[in-house]
Amino acid sequence: MKSTWFARATAAAAVLAVSAVAAEAVTLRTFNGGEPASIDPHRVSGDWENRIVGDYLEGLMTEDANAVPVLGQAESFDISEDGLVYTFTIRDDAVWSDGTPVTAADFEYAFKRLLDPALAADYAYLQYPILNAEAINAGEMDVNELGVVATGEKTLEITLENPTPYFLDALTHYTAYPVPMHLVEEFGEEWIDMENIASNGPYTPVEWIPNSYIRAVKSETYYAADSVSIDEVYYYSMDDISAALQRYRADEFDILTDFPADQLSLLEDQYPGEARVAPFLGLYYYVLNQNLPALEDQSVREALSMAINREIIGPDILGTGEIAAYGWVPPGTANYDFGEYRPDWADTEYGERVGMAVQMMEEAGYSDDNPLELQLRYNTNENHRRIAVAIAAMWEPLHVEVELFNSEVAVHYDALQENDFDGVGRAGWLMDYNDAINMLELLRSDIIYNYGRWANEDFDALLRQSATMTDLEARAEVLREAETIAMSEVAALPIYYYVSKNVVDTNICGFLDNAKDIHRTRWLTIVEDGESCPDMMDGM
Repeated sequence: MKSTWFARATAAAAVLAVSAVAAEAVTLRTFNGGEPASIDPHRVSGDWENRIVGDYLEGLMTEDANAVPVLGQAESFDISEDGLVYTFTIRDDAVWSDGTPVTAADFEYAFKRLLDPALAADYAYLQYPILNAEAINAGEMDVNELGVVATGEKTLEITLENPTPYFLDALTHYTAYPVPMHLVEEFGEEWIDMENIASNGPYTPVEWIPNSYIRAVKSETYYAADSVSIDEVYYYSMDDISAALQRYRADEFDILTDFPADQLSLLEDQYPGEARVAPFLGLYYYVLNQNLPALEDQSVREALSMAINREIIGPDILGTGEIAAYGWVPPGTANYDFGEYRPDWADTEYGERVGMAVQMMEEAGYSDDNPLELQLRYNTNENHRRIAVAIAAMWEPLHVEVELFNSEVAVHYDALQENDFDGVGRAGWLMDYNDAINMLELLRSDIIYNYGRWANEDFDALLRQSATMTDLEARAEVLREAETIAMSEVAALPIYYYVSKNVVDTNICGFLDNAKDIHRTRWLTIVEDGESCPDMMDGM
């Protein structure tokens, strides 16, 4: 292994080399959304952070241009006959950007770090299929009992609690990424500072200007560097999507990861083919703080849900075709062929439904003289504001007075995680892997992402039961029963199933719409005006 001095010198030389050719660099400028809270894979939680982290770190498995799991840092794997033991062989040419080899020990160290309760990683539960992971994360077992063992320098063995059909997909998630053990042990939490960081993915972060951008440059130590065509990436942080669209129109951005829904017609007219709207696995929803006495009342929660006219939000309020959601698990979720959950009142004519909701609220004691006062929080975004204004108006006949409150994305989600909101909070979830459990776990009583703190022991027990089941059809029945409990008790308010909304310059090739809305820069290339796109699938 190279000395620390040699590793630093190698990294410095790489940065100088990049600077020398900066004038000729192929640059991608991406509007990325909110300011990242971190780029440590064990400290992040948002898609705006995932876009950065997934470009500079790579797991045993990674995603291709269609977001399908493919081999990443692993060159091969074997699965035992009982489905419990996965043995991965790591590439000989897997190397950190400072020249240090990527080893199985880096992965073992990262999984143990993720699940160590002292780190308090919010997303640790996504790796609970691993043997003893949940007990370790709860502080009930020593971290060295985790079912992840480096059996050789390049061989990693992962043992699961139960056969898990989606496990390879789960390994594409950033909770399964390695961290450079040598740097974390030397620098602690400061290993992600720009002067310390090392990557094992296609890019290496080299500059972070808070509330402006993170810049990453192509890593020449990446095993597939020869197939990576973009030299540097700017991930711009902005909450104002209208301003981002103006910058795109001024040729300051190449990709927008969101746009004001009411500007779709303008984009289609003036930039044909550049607005990309596609369905993908995710849910836009409101959480109800059930630690507030008013919202402990299930009839109040149900009345609020009934009064939301979901059918007009996608086509009319947003104009981008989002599908009305009454259930928690998105249509198209793998091994879950029940159709969308729908409450009994979902097909009732909307005006009649509102009348039923008004009666329920009045029976709960609310009137014009005694309205229910709620704060509706959302993270700063024009589309979120428009939806909040519309839903507040829908609730007005129910004797509900709504105060709208917005904040930047990091502040907003910190408040939700701390259950620090006075009524209703906007949230959204993009599925980390294609399995219903990834949605339903959001409502577990012991998960920090259960922002409203709804709790039901039967629901929790069904999720635990599903984790022991190998019959996929029987498992799906159990998960459907859990979804039915949650939705019948109005654990939260599903609003619509997402469509991805991107704007992509016509000179960018390799950006393929997919169900996860994940588009790693590795698969993108930029061509000159009039040039055709190369076949970027050859290297996959």
